[in-house]
Amino acid sequence: MDVIAAIATGGNPTAIGIVRVSGAGCFALCERVFRAANGRAFGEQAPRKLVFGEMLDAAGRVVDQGLAVRFPGPGSFTGEDCAEFHCHGSPVVLRELLASLFAAGARQAQAGEFTKRAFLNGRLDLTQAEAVIDLIDAETAAAARNAAAQLEGGLRRTLEPIQDALLEITSRFYAVVDYPDEDIEDVRPAEIAASLRSAEEALARLLASCQRGKVLKSGVRTAIVGRPNAGKSSLLNALAGYERAIVTDIPGTTRDTVEESVVCGGVLLRLTDTAGIRATEDTVEKLGVERSRRAVASADLVIVLVDGTGGITAEDQEILTLAQTAPHYIVAMSKSDLLPEGFAHILRQDKNARTPDAFLSLSSVTPGGLDLLEDAVAEIFPAGEPGEAGSLLTDQRQEDAARRALEAVRRALEALESGLTPDAVLTDAEEALDALGELTGRTAREEIVSRIFSRFCVGK
Repeated sequence: MDVIAAIATGGNPTAIGIVRVSGAGCFALCERVFRAANGRAFGEQAPRKLVFGEMLDAAGRVVDQGLAVRFPGPGSFTGEDCAEFHCHGSPVVLRELLASLFAAGARQAQAGEFTKRAFLNGRLDLTQAEAVIDLIDAETAAAARNAAAQLEGGLRRTLEPIQDALLEITSRFYAVVDYPDEDIEDVRPAEIAASLRSAEEALARLLASCQRGKVLKSGVRTAIVGRPNAGKSSLLNALAGYERAIVTDIPGTTRDTVEESVVCGGVLLRLTDTAGIRATEDTVEKLGVERSRRAVASADLVIVLVDGTGGITAEDQEILTLAQTAPHYIVAMSKSDLLPEGFAHILRQDKNARTPDAFLSLSSVTPGGLDLLEDAVAEIFPAGEPGEAGSLLTDQRQEDAARRALEAVRRALEALESGLTPDAVLTDAEEALDALGELTGRTAREEIVSRIFSRFCVGK
């Protein structure tokens, strides 16, 4: 492969900037842009050790002093010879160094090309490559831990026993069918069935983890609803830590949805503060109310704020009924600092109503209320066991591939138990292997691979 180069630290001024290089012959190329203080050629420097020297522009003039390091392949990140230059983070300096590398024979790396080369050279499977971008995009500590564990091969280790069992099944069938005259142990249906059931159970457990994985990676779509002036915008501001939404004592101040991402109880919430839901003749407010209803329809969690100073109204009851269409909902009595003692524990609903996941007293100005909300959110969306980190499915592509593998395993098991011919079992077992291969990248189509790496930034 040709030599590629890119700035790895973005375009803003920083204390330190990094330029990455990868490809066969990159050490000789780097010799033309870096002059080591110890006088040795770049390719003769000790591997994986930073060396001080001067960075040169295309004309051979010194543009900076800094550090360089070389990583010989195949033990590098990409699996081929790599190098990095660590200099001062001026965008001008970085661009001059990059231009010097281009003049020496390198080309601009495409988005995600360093990680793509690592995948193509067998340094990472596709789940590990996806973990790189998940680690970059992580917005909570739990998401970062899961991505780091997946980068270390957590998901691959979960899948390997399943793949090995299916490979054993298919190889046994092929051996018996292709070499009938050889002294090969015949297929034993009971053993095959046990292996298929084990694979089925493992894949079912993996798919059950998908919701937790998606919450870790993408967060929880959360709508804050209530009648006008119930305290919705005050709650949004309290969770965000700054005045994200306008708060007044005039009902109907919020006319449109206001969005913000916050971490609550260790869970990333994609919050939407909505317009107060009520009957109104105001054209603009009507549009806001309709958007509020749409926000509830697409939410994973709804937080219903009830202004307890006025009791439970018919409008509150209507909003509570709407909230019950969401997978999860919390009822919070807002302005609890103004409530009579014990009133926050009163919520009257009809006997057919779905019980809220949590009911709590909440005030954006009195300490303690937000702690209760954080505890409730953490209980509804648990982080899972520490040992699960890295073995959770985190996106739709992974879930689809695992689901197809599970369906194929179940068809193979059904064919075996129905007494169908071995080729029927073999076909389904191979379909399961193909689906798992797509998940890890062994059999992934080029368009899938390209789509995954297109999400990466240049320099990664």
